[in-house]
Order: sequence, then structure tokens, then C-alpha cells
Amino acid sequence: MRFSLLYFAPLIALSSLISCSNENASENAAAGELNLYSSRHYDTDTALLENFTEATGIKINLIEAGADELIERIKSEGDASPADLLITVDAGRLWRAEQAGIFQPIDSPILNQRLPENMRHPDGLWVGLSKRARVIVYNSEAGLPEPLSDYSDLANPAHRGKVCIRSSSNIYNISLMASMVSRMGEAAAEEWAAGVVANFARTPQSNDTGQIRAVASGECQIGVANTYYLARLAASDDPADQAVASAVKVVFPGQESNGTHVNISGAGLVTTSPNSENAVKFLEYLTSESAQLLFANGNFEYPAVPGVAPMSTVAGLGEFSEDMLNASELGVNQAAAIMVFDRAGWK
Repeated sequence: MRFSLLYFAPLIALSSLISCSNENASENAAAGELNLYSSRHYDTDTALLENFTEATGIKINLIEAGADELIERIKSEGDASPADLLITVDAGRLWRAEQAGIFQPIDSPILNQRLPENMRHPDGLWVGLSKRARVIVYNSEAGLPEPLSDYSDLANPAHRGKVCIRSSSNIYNISLMASMVSRMGEAAAEEWAAGVVANFARTPQSNDTGQIRAVASGECQIGVANTYYLARLAASDDPADQAVASAVKVVFPGQESNGTHVNISGAGLVTTSPNSENAVKFLEYLTSESAQLLFANGNFEYPAVPGVAPMSTVAGLGEFSEDMLNASELGVNQAAAIMVFDRAGWK
């Protein structure tokens, strides 16, 4: 799948959002409610909730916290849990919720039609709502280190002492490794991980922004980061952030093989949902074109629905083909990924 380089302002999304007519006000007043547990904290998400309520009359009760905290809360609430939907970031966290037994299958022909297979759990336990790509960045001034076109190249001895990347406990790296385990098996994935460890420029530390800054400063020549971190820096009002973004260039790995690894923000329908019909309506709303624009753009992500173009900042990073591995594989292979990292000595 290729992403378009169409450029547009987020205001277009706002102007196209649906609204509720006055004659439907009395009907909407009796439409009920929806209890949403979310680990996303963006102003555009708030706008989505408000627009959905305006359009349907369904009141949304929002509970915000970290993903693991919300999963534990739903588990502790048990059969009495008021939660209808859990929205979180990273397929690995959706898998943790799945393993906790708090999701039920989502029955929606609309979601099945709009979302590609890799954005839907095989048993319908969750759906993807937005995407981010995990890319390689390199120092612009130093130039493109050769070879550097695939994740496998991060382990090439030619890059000894050049690579900066986060720790093995980071969920984004765990999901990347999980995809490798799925594609090549544990033995080959471990060999790759050991090669990357041998190429570290420093002990794994900081977040993705920290890796980008380290590459920009010349501390490392090569780094790994999610695309939305790059787009945030490029779109920042701070000249220092803009300078960092300008000091690095991007490689979308795997363009001659499986494609670039992508991860998701997604949502699952809670098993004990008291308002499951409203929950499915909300998910269908989030996959509409107008909602996709806001949901993805709020964090400089890519829409999950094909044909909906990302905002200019992230689209400006370039076109790429994505790995179409089903996102559920990132969870299934999470435990194996962690063990591979440990055996390879990746701290």
C-alpha cells in the first residue's frame, strides 16, 4: 500500500465534520451513552468525541489513563465494569488487553469493509484506527551510510559504533522485534539483534525524540524512530526543533522486501460493555473519512483507512510501502521478542 503525498490543512477536516440537525434533538436526547477508556490524550480526540455526540446524541463518558492502568482497572471492575471501549496505542498493548480476556468480537460489516485485513484482529477483537511507521534516520551532513535500505542493515558491521536506538523494554522496539520473529523466526531475529548491539554508538537510552536529536547532533550517524516523532519536530514552532528535523533524513526500510514496519492505535470492545451498540457506532464513526483525518492528524499519524491522505507534515516524509503483516502478530510474538532481546544482550 502506498501513501499519497497530498497536502492539506487539518481545518479541512473540521469543516467537513457532520453535525446534528435541530429536528433530531429530541430523538438524540434518548440515544444513551458510551463509556470510553482511552490512553490517548490529544485535543483532536476531544473534538471527535464532541462531534460524535452532536451528531448522534450519544453522551461519551471519558476515562483517561495509561494503557496498562486501564487494562488493570477493567479487570478489577470485573462483570460490573462500565467500560464499553478501550482505545490505546501499539498492537502489543492491545494484545495485553486481549490476553486479559477483556475484549469481545466486534460485529460490523462497515468496519470490515473500510479497514484492510492487517488492521483488524483475525477474530474481530479489536480494530486499528491510525498507524505510524518505524523508520531509520541518518545524519544529513554525514550522508547516507552504506548499506542502509532495510532493518537488516542496522546489523551490518560497516555501521560499528554508529547506531542509536531505544532500550529493549520499549514497546515500539518489542513490536518491531515481534514482526521480525514472525517473518524470519527467532534464531535469525536473535542474530540480527546481536549485530545491532555490536553496532551501538551508546547504551540504549531516552525516547524516539532523543534518538533523532542524537543523530542530528552527530553523536550517532544512524537512529530508529516512529514517524510521528519526526513530524512533531518538523511542525514545531521552536526553531531548535525545526533545526533537528532538518539535520536528519529518513529511510523507509524494506521497500524491496516486506515493506516498512507499521504499528497502530486501536480499540477493542469490552466483554461486559453495557452499551455495545453505541460502541460499535463510535468505531464506525472513527473510520469515516472526516474522523480519520482528525484522529490521525492529532498525533501526526497515518489514517488506517486506505485512500484517506495523511496531513502534510507526515506525508512530507515521503511515500512508502508498508508491511502488511497482521498487527495481531506483534502481540502474539511479544514474549518471544523479549526473550530474543535478552539473549542478544540488548539492554
